[in-house]
Amino acid sequence: MIFLRCFLHDISYFCAMNSLMGLIFLVIPLLGCSFVGWHVWMILPFGNVCKAVILGLMILAFLCIFFNFFIGLDGLPTIVARIFYEIGYSSLFILLYLFMLFLLADVARWIGILPREYLHASGVGSLVVLLLIVGIFTYGNLHYYNKVKVPIALKSSKWLKQPVKMVMVSDIHLGYHNTRTDLAKWVDMINAEKPDYVLIAGDIVDFSVVPLLRAGMAEEFRRLQAPVYACLGNHEYIGGEQNSEKFYKDAGITLLRDSAATINGINIIGRDDRTNGHRKTLHELTKGIDKGLYTIVLDHQPYHLEQSEREGIDFQLSGHTHYGQVWPISWIEDLIYEKAYGPLTKGKTQYFVTSGIGIWGGKFRIGTQSEYLVAELSNR
Repeated sequence: MIFLRCFLHDISYFCAMNSLMGLIFLVIPLLGCSFVGWHVWMILPFGNVCKAVILGLMILAFLCIFFNFFIGLDGLPTIVARIFYEIGYSSLFILLYLFMLFLLADVARWIGILPREYLHASGVGSLVVLLLIVGIFTYGNLHYYNKVKVPIALKSSKWLKQPVKMVMVSDIHLGYHNTRTDLAKWVDMINAEKPDYVLIAGDIVDFSVVPLLRAGMAEEFRRLQAPVYACLGNHEYIGGEQNSEKFYKDAGITLLRDSAATINGINIIGRDDRTNGHRKTLHELTKGIDKGLYTIVLDHQPYHLEQSEREGIDFQLSGHTHYGQVWPISWIEDLIYEKAYGPLTKGKTQYFVTSGIGIWGGKFRIGTQSEYLVAELSNR
């Protein structure tokens, strides 16, 4: 009872602090669970006991999200924490696709395309749903592990000492989800490009630095054979920005937090994440730099893109959106952001909003891709 009271108190506090997030993470998924649960109960060709067991397991998988979110995983053994993470957050995406599948089936039944018997105590219907879900998410998982190289040609009329090659990534999301093994592969992939610099547009950390420290992930970053510059993302704030800053330092990453660095005739400005409502304006950050040099901005969240154009920035790298990770969330991202994914030019300023090399939640990419950018900067 004490645990239940504490759990309900945390939910109430969370909803009170942010009603919109409370709506998204509580009400909508619960309504979706009810819709999916009713359809699963109706379509299964088993007795009530067997149906109850299957639905119970589905509910437990979904409840893992609340455990992860409100209780936390850092107190658990790493392997147990990974299981809770994978099951809980993967269930969100599976729930979404079951919802869409059953909704489509209902529409098909209403207009007379799909016979009613395929949705009620149907072995055939149950098998079709199972095969579709397994097929979709097997594809999504395999597609996630295919990291796509995106070449970018950056041309400048400003003086450059020499052509520069940079690997740019964002949204690595290391933790219980993306492990040291994953990071080691990505480091090898980046080193194979032989870049002059590596730029990271935030969200190196997922929810906590604890699993990064346990696994010694800083050592993997130190294997990178080029200087690394990065800004903070919103997840560094979730994990504690001071802890994240210390990890950056241990990993040999130069953190640009509302600060700039000039390297071989190139300005790199790293903005603090907009989670910090008191971060410096881009105008303030450009006051002390030589605007005659090629200037790159790292800004995790792609809001107010016009600011870089106004300040005469040459290139801005952003991430954060993941481009929704799975369709049709990508369509929602397109409605939220001026540019949710890909290249953009505003005036003389070039932008790229990357979908990220890593991922949050379930390891699925459906209709989107995990990627890293290889930028070649040279004179016109």
